[in-house]
Amino acid sequence: MLKPRALSLFIFLSIIWLLLSGHYNPLMLFFGLISVLFTTYIATRMDLVDKEGHPVHLTWKIPIYWLWLLLQIIKSNIQVSIRILSPKININPEMIMIPMNQKSDLDRTNYANSITLTPGTVSVRLDESGDILVHSLDNIFAKELKAGLMEKKIKNLGN
Repeated sequence: MLKPRALSLFIFLSIIWLLLSGHYNPLMLFFGLISVLFTTYIATRMDLVDKEGHPVHLTWKIPIYWLWLLLQIIKSNIQVSIRILSPKININPEMIMIPMNQKSDLDRTNYANSITLTPGTVSVRLDESGDILVHSLDNIFAKELKAGLMEKKIKNLGN
């Protein structure tokens, strides 16, 4: 019996294959169908088509989050560039522990990766206790993380 997530994976892979291949003659479409069916079969047999392996529930929320994250990356890039180009500004690097209230491994991973993608901060370690060790280039970046806006965005993304 075909699971809904497996069907979703099949449709997603088919769309990606069509967009990336650029070949629409019958033979190439047949090969594409065979490769997508085989890939979906293998992923299903390996039990990779679950909530974390194929997070369809994020389909409509993820572009909004990516846009927000892109704006954060641009803003942080500007702040880091100012600190690099202006010798008068002192930087205060620090290691901070941020409590993480994410329940699923997917949300925890998204949160840690989002911190690392944002210039000026790097996720160093995820603790089993629910904390994340972060290296911050300056205390301004640390204060933004401690404010918890990114964590709230990730939490809303997973719900």
